[in-house]
Amino acid sequence: MTSRVLVAGIGNIFLGDDGFGSEVAARLARVDLPAGVRVVDYGIRGMHLAYDLANGFDAAILIDATPRGGAPGTLYLIEPDLGSGSPAATAADAADTDADDTDDTAAAGHATDAHPLFDAHGMQPDVVFGMLDMLGGGRPGRILIVGCEPASVDYGMGLSDAVAASVDEAVRVVAELAADGCVGWAGNQEAAATGAQGAGGSPL
Repeated sequence: MTSRVLVAGIGNIFLGDDGFGSEVAARLARVDLPAGVRVVDYGIRGMHLAYDLANGFDAAILIDATPRGGAPGTLYLIEPDLGSGSPAATAADAADTDADDTDDTAAAGHATDAHPLFDAHGMQPDVVFGMLDMLGGGRPGRILIVGCEPASVDYGMGLSDAVAASVDEAVRVVAELAADGCVGWAGNQEAAATGAQGAGGSPL
């Protein structure tokens, strides 16, 4: 039976690199994905996303700007700890796309900061999970976050060069995860390097 996978772009396109999720979702909408994979750019519509997550999906992939202290453009593959109510990262970088070709792998288990219900960013994944709990609906069997370290989330449209350079790799990672229904991702392990190239052109 075909898995139902929701791919959700999250972020505010008016706050610079916070538009990362929307840009990746827009690119994925033009990719030939398997039946059962639904791609939606939710922007800052967190309640809409929460309702959809409660609608019987087998897996969900959230795409968002994710500040964790790495170099701008660093990609993260995170399986949130939903039991504690905080999206603690159980995986490190899926890829490193910084210009100096250094290894900026973030430590596994480093939790993202807690966020208020409403702020300029819009709706962070932890807020969406809280809404989902309030709705009383079932969660997808697996939820992953593909995040990117932002350079700036100040007011203004358009991604920074470092984050823009990571979009294609993020599209590839999400498409592969969605194609296998996320079953190929082993939680609580450091994510393998994706083999992407850094902005300087050297293999990681």
